[in-house]
Parts: sequence; C-alpha cells; structure tokens
Amino acid sequence: MSLGASPPLRVLIVKLSSLGDVVHAMAAVQDLLRAHPAAQVDWVVERAFAPVVARCAGVHRTIPCELRTWRKRPFASSTRKAWSAFKADLQRDAYDAVIDLQGLSKSALVAWLAQTRVGGLRYAMANRTEGSGYEAPTRWVADRAIALVPHVHAVQRSRLLCAQALGYALQGEARFGLSPQGPGAVRPAGVSARPLVALVHGTSRADKEWPLAHWISLGQRLNQQGFCVALAHGSAAEQAVSEAIAAQLADAWVWPRLALDTLVDTMAGCAGVIGVDSGLSHIAVALGLPHVQLYNFDTAWRTGVATAHQVCIHGSPVPALEAVWQAWEGLALPVVSR
Repeated sequence: MSLGASPPLRVLIVKLSSLGDVVHAMAAVQDLLRAHPAAQVDWVVERAFAPVVARCAGVHRTIPCELRTWRKRPFASSTRKAWSAFKADLQRDAYDAVIDLQGLSKSALVAWLAQTRVGGLRYAMANRTEGSGYEAPTRWVADRAIALVPHVHAVQRSRLLCAQALGYALQGEARFGLSPQGPGAVRPAGVSARPLVALVHGTSRADKEWPLAHWISLGQRLNQQGFCVALAHGSAAEQAVSEAIAAQLADAWVWPRLALDTLVDTMAGCAGVIGVDSGLSHIAVALGLPHVQLYNFDTAWRTGVATAHQVCIHGSPVPALEAVWQAWEGLALPVVSR
C-alpha cells in the first residue's frame, strides 16, 4: 500500500500595516519560499496595501481587511457585514503555521480567528524590539512565542521570526520579491523622455520632512545632470508641494494621484529615487532602485539601507543638501546623456 504525498506547507502571514512595514515583511516571504519552495503563503493585510502584497513573489492569496475603518464604526450594519465577509475569507483555508509579524492586539485577533490544520501552530514575538510597537495579546494568542534580540532591523525582525518558527537558517541578504506588473503611468505630452529620478517628499509625520528649498535645489541639480524629476503625492497638501517644486524646475513631471499598484509600476521605471523615510521610499528599496534615503533622526539602523546603490543620510535637524548630493553622486547610476 503506497502512501500519498504530504500536502504542501500552508502558511498565513499576518502583517496588516503600515506601508513601509508591509514592504519590510516581504523579505521574510522570500526566505520562507527558499526554504520551502512548495509552500502556499497567504497574507492578511489592510486593503489599502493589498495591491503591493499582490506584487510580492510567492504570495498565493492576499486577504484584505479594513480594521482601521471598521473600528471607527464598530456597530454599523455595513461594518458587521464586512467583518462577516472577512472572517469567511480568512477561514476559507486552514494553515500549518499562522505567523503574526505585527505584534499588536489587532493582529493577534486576526491570528486567533485564523484556522489551523491538525498540528498547526500560531507564532508571534515574545517581546518588544526597539522602536517597534508591541502589545501583550500577541503572545497570549500564540502557541509559540519567539524571543528576539531587542536591537534589530525591521526587515531582519520578520526574517528571524519566520525562520525560527519554521526551522530554517537565513541565507544571504534580504530579497523582497517586489516587481512591477505593468508599464505604469504614461508620460504626458510636454514631459521629456529623459530618465526619471523620483523625489519622495511626502510623509505622514511633519518632523520627517525635508525643506522645500532643498528639494528645489536638488531637483535643479538633477535636471543639470540630465534627469527628469518625477514627483509623487498622496494628498492635496503633498500635491501642492510637488507642484511648488516642479514650478522651479526646467524638466519635471508631477505624477497624477496614482493607485498604489500603478505607483509601484511607475516607480519601477525610474533610474533612481531620493526620499524621506516613508512607505514609498521603502518601496524604492524593495524594487532595488538606486536610492538615497533621508533621516532627520538617527534611526536608519532600524529601517534604513546601506549598499553600493542604496544609502541613508542622517542630519540634525535635517540632512544637509550637499551631503545628500554627494551621496547621490556616489551611487552606482546609469550613464545619462545631458
């Protein structure tokens, strides 16, 4: 009597938000699939960030939720209906491992609701790491809470948690598996065909911003270097800043308000990116683009990069324009015709 083949490993990743944190967790999925090539990996994420997860290599199914919205109106009929639909979607499959990479009460709730196969386990962090949020319910729900060193990079934290949960060793540098799936936005008439460098000035925190005058000077230098400057925005206030920068440049393209998936595809076509510590900057990192990331606080150890073509610049109260420019010129960049 022959025995049938074992079913493939099924893993549920719970990483709900925010954009940069979701991008950081993609590296853990690539490690997991390197160790278990046949694994089916599903991912629960806030709906706003689902288009990015859908572009992560190896993710079988993206399960969107809207906890941020639902908690504002918890007793509304629309919320109850949406919550019921989400639970049904979440519990459609059972998993060998449910891994909470968020470490908060809301992610613990999702992990608790998820179904496990016979012998399946829920995993979570046993402790807080420096600079990250952490709430006790994450380890109460877990079948196995995994202790991590407190001083650890955000990308490495997720990689280590998944590796210890599933029993494999990490190999090599982080790879994110993020890739475009379309051509992105089309340049409008009047915008040059020169290579693009995107300036990511928008951030959810005012204390992470870089001065407008610095962005204008930087854009002018990029124009002189042979680049067209691309400017992204996600709000009316950010659009106003983009337009103010573009008005002072000889060659600039203010992107329209793009859906997140189109934004990823459009950014992937850039020759490089210079940006503040934000979700879009971390997308640039995951896409492997030449990138200078600006930090007003000495926290680059936690979320920043340091490679031949991706660097972080820290300054107080803000990075100096000349330091940013020198960092940009030090990157491995394509040759551009001026």
